[in-house]
Amino acid sequence: MCGVCGILGPWAAHGDAPGVVGEMTRVLAHRGPDGEGFASGPDFFFGHRRLAVIDLETGDQPMVGADGAVTLIFNGEIYNYIELRQELESSGARFSTTSDTEVLLLLYERHGAECVHRLKGMFAFAVFDRRENLFFAARDHFGIKPFYYAMLPDGGLVFASEIKALMCHPDVVPELDKDALNQYLTLQFCLGPRTLFRGVRKLEPGHTLTWKGPGSARTHRYWEVDYTIDEEHDEAYFRDELLSLLRSSVRRQLRSDVPVGGYLSGGMDSSAVVCLAMEKHSNGFACFTGRFNEGPAYDESFYAQAVTKAKGCAYHEITATARDFVETLPLCLYHMDEPAAGPGLFPQYLVSRLASEHVTVVLGGQGGDELFGGYARYLVAYLEQCLKGAVFETGEEGRHIVTMESLIPNLSLLKQYVPLLTHFWRDGLFEPMDARYFRLVDRSPTLGRFMSPDVMAAYDREAVAAEFSAEFNRPDTFSYFNKMTRFDQQTLLPALLQVEDRMSMAASLESRVPLLDPAVAQLLASMPPGMKFKGGRTKHILREAVAPLVPKAVMDRKDKMGFPVPLSEWWSGPLREFVGDTLLSPACRERGLFEPRGLESLIRTEGRFDRQIWGALCLELWHRIFLDGQGV
Repeated sequence: MCGVCGILGPWAAHGDAPGVVGEMTRVLAHRGPDGEGFASGPDFFFGHRRLAVIDLETGDQPMVGADGAVTLIFNGEIYNYIELRQELESSGARFSTTSDTEVLLLLYERHGAECVHRLKGMFAFAVFDRRENLFFAARDHFGIKPFYYAMLPDGGLVFASEIKALMCHPDVVPELDKDALNQYLTLQFCLGPRTLFRGVRKLEPGHTLTWKGPGSARTHRYWEVDYTIDEEHDEAYFRDELLSLLRSSVRRQLRSDVPVGGYLSGGMDSSAVVCLAMEKHSNGFACFTGRFNEGPAYDESFYAQAVTKAKGCAYHEITATARDFVETLPLCLYHMDEPAAGPGLFPQYLVSRLASEHVTVVLGGQGGDELFGGYARYLVAYLEQCLKGAVFETGEEGRHIVTMESLIPNLSLLKQYVPLLTHFWRDGLFEPMDARYFRLVDRSPTLGRFMSPDVMAAYDREAVAAEFSAEFNRPDTFSYFNKMTRFDQQTLLPALLQVEDRMSMAASLESRVPLLDPAVAQLLASMPPGMKFKGGRTKHILREAVAPLVPKAVMDRKDKMGFPVPLSEWWSGPLREFVGDTLLSPACRERGLFEPRGLESLIRTEGRFDRQIWGALCLELWHRIFLDGQGV
């Protein structure tokens, strides 16, 4: 795992370029504490930080081809590098290292941009090819590894693994993108290539970026799953094929020249990954979990320990406190670059820091909810679909829809989602699918309580809804379930992977996510939706596939928590003081983002920490750290 950065165009030959790229690499030092390297030419200047995982001795970067024509910097891991190396050697290639970086370099030299279709891994890499005076960059299928860029006034561009490194360039001035702010206030993440920084774009998952001179930057989508339904195979086939693919993915991702362990939350996804790893790993595989002392609703360690005891893993846990939250949240937001997702990033950072004391690589279960359909809101959506079909005597999805009768055994899952149900059915009942799912993920209805009149005057919910609908309705599929899960894979998942990458890299730890394998995603896309969401049972096909491997205590759970943080329970202690000092400060009032009386009411009179306070707190800290230049 590494950090990459660089400058393209006339600025690359500027006398200040070495100093600017040097500062960019220093900002990324946490991503690669094991080494630093640079390479340059007339139109490029690259910097690299290395966390050594494969080929600890000879895998340094930037790496230059034998004839000096191609220069590569790479962040990530190519899991099938051994197979690709054998393939290249059989056709005459010769290697001087045992690294996956050299495999990628030679693969690009031989296949050019088409090399991305042969990769299994998590990656963000950049190449300067003097043969064509071409810059080529690519980001992995799901967006596990980050890649950001900004255009320069001279027609060139600057790029990096993290946005904060871009700010080292004098032409990249941190400013708020107001359209992106509208998206963040609505969805808690930004759609498409947008970020909260004006002019800073992210290369989207499954995309490449090319540049051949000033003003020539272009992006291209190279991968997307095909939702053509396989009607020939039964559920047993899909179950067995899924288990086979998951086994292969985990085995490839155990490849490492440094110690490997696992995140273990106590839920099915991470438990399945650890159990699959233990099929090929000896006893002593280290697992890491986090917990809170505020009661059983915030402590899943019983289930995590059930897995480690059954499989003979070493068990490590950390207990997080309110004081930890207050002391580390600004640091977490600094590493995040921009706020995304919820408070779970805080315990994720603490667990990553714990894991880094024992291993260099961890396997995790990220992606299970989005790939396999694990969110309760899918059940809420189908509950309405069933009512709609019964009332109007229609079935929008024909035989793909679940029935009310089959839903009933799974409705107990919604016990803790009564507030969501109340909000969801307040108005707009039986609207089209896209409008109803937007209502399920929309965070904006209470914005007026705490955002300033100026922000609300510029807030355009309908514009965000239109952008949402364009993405939601994009797949050529008739299935509501496929539309929902695909939208979450394209939008929410990259935001969660941002947390995964930043919190692990903040601790110089490499996090791998074996569930996110392109072959697994394609198998699921081809599976009849009724099999994936059978009777409204979340993650049905995954449950069937891993049931023989995962301890029964975990498989039988109906209370999966999703790493909730006891913020309401901490509200009477240092947390309330921290929030008040931040959001009711003169600096925050003068910023003009929030409505001071609304915030004061939330903080002073209401006895709980809610999503509104979380969103406001993250936004204010982000402004202080990046736009005000206070740092951490």
